[in-house]
Amino acid sequence: MYDISYFKAKDHQEVIDFMHANPFVTICGVDTNGFPVATQVPILIKIENEHITISGHLMRKQDHTNAFEKNKNVLVLFSGPSAFVSASWYVENNIGSTWNYQSVHAKGAIEFKDDAHLLSLLTELTMHFEKDPNASSQVKNLSQEYMDQNMKAILSFEIVVEKLQHVFKLSQNRDEESHANIKGELEKGSPACKHMAAAMSKK
Repeated sequence: MYDISYFKAKDHQEVIDFMHANPFVTICGVDTNGFPVATQVPILIKIENEHITISGHLMRKQDHTNAFEKNKNVLVLFSGPSAFVSASWYVENNIGSTWNYQSVHAKGAIEFKDDAHLLSLLTELTMHFEKDPNASSQVKNLSQEYMDQNMKAILSFEIVVEKLQHVFKLSQNRDEESHANIKGELEKGSPACKHMAAAMSKK
C-alpha cells in the first residue's frame, strides 16, 4: 500500500464509514503455486468490541475458493471512485500530474462456515441490500427448493480483520490555492470527479 502519513483519514471512524459505503470488495489470496487469485463479492461488516468481521459468500470449486481453502491468508480491498488530477491545476510548476483516490486494505484469515451460517448470512445480506423487508426476493419469500439448490453451490465465510490500512489521497500535500483549484476543477467533471471533490471538502 502507498503508505504516506499525510494521506490519511482524520479519525478511524472515517475509515469504517468508507468500508460500509463500499461493500463490493475484492478478496485476494495466493494459490499453492504462488500465483495470485482474486474475486469480487458483496460483504457485510460487523464490529464488536473494536473487532471487525467481514462476511460474505463464494461459489464453490473456483480458483479463488480452492486457493483460500489451502491458504487462508487473504487481503480484502475496499475501493471507491477515483479521479485524475492535472498538474496544470497547481499553482507551482514543474510537478507531474497524479490521481486522487481512497482505498482500505483489510488483512486476515478466511474461515468457511456451515450451512446454518450460510442461510443466516444470505438472509441478512439480502435484507441489508434489498431494504424492503417484504420484497419477493427476500430469503423468507423464496422456495425451499430454490434455496436448497443454490446453497449447494456456495460457501459462506468470515474474515476477522487482523490488520487494517488505508490511503485517502485527496491532495492534502498541496498548498491551499492549489487544493481549491483541484476541487473546483473536479466539481466540473464526471460523477466520480464530483465524488472526489466532495471527499476533498471533508478534509
